[in-house]
Amino acid sequence: MHRFFIKNNNIYDNYVIIEGEDVNHITKSLRLSQKDIIIVLDEFGKAYTVSIRTCEKTSVIADIVSCERSKTEPPIAVTLFQALPKAAKMEYIIQKTTELGIERIVPVNTKRTVVKIEDKKSEQKKLERWQKVALEAAKQSHRGLVPQIAELLQFEQAITQAKAFDLVLFPYELESANRLQTVLANQAQAKSIAIFVGPEGGFDATEVELASQIAQVITLGPRILRTETAGAALLAVLMYALGDW
Repeated sequence: MHRFFIKNNNIYDNYVIIEGEDVNHITKSLRLSQKDIIIVLDEFGKAYTVSIRTCEKTSVIADIVSCERSKTEPPIAVTLFQALPKAAKMEYIIQKTTELGIERIVPVNTKRTVVKIEDKKSEQKKLERWQKVALEAAKQSHRGLVPQIAELLQFEQAITQAKAFDLVLFPYELESANRLQTVLANQAQAKSIAIFVGPEGGFDATEVELASQIAQVITLGPRILRTETAGAALLAVLMYALGDW
């Protein structure tokens, strides 16, 4: 069944209003019309089964048939602090981690980050693009929520923000003793988890030292993973060990 995300202020007692790009998608691409059934999701993970009442040029009005909590969201809330990668890798990272159940993605500037966003206007443009990628991936994978793409942080700011999490995981290629399996065995009750993934050149030693004050610096095994692979791989393991797999 087709799924669409809407704002909470477009949900009323017994009907919803769909606006924006989804209107054309519903009426032109999918050719849906009166009495067709679709699912709309609000900003807090509620799923509404609705029946289309009318299709206008700028809006679709649909009557609420039933409402329930989305059953596709994991029981753990994972945030990815992702060092800015080169080229279009960020879109790939957002797409794949959204499919796997990420709650939030925070772009991070590190000492070895090659890509630099020069000003707020450029940052805002990228954030809007990345949020759209997350929205489309959420629709495709039947998510109950669209992951939030947060504003760009400096590494020190990200570490400060991560202090609020139950568990902070910091993969580092020079770590060999502290295994993920061991950490998770002792953190079975963790519900809010932060993952840090470095840029193509890895984290600087001073960043690892700072992170070690709040995080579990771990090894992901004997092979070196690309920056666009590490976050998704680690998230998949978390969904198996602590989530809904």
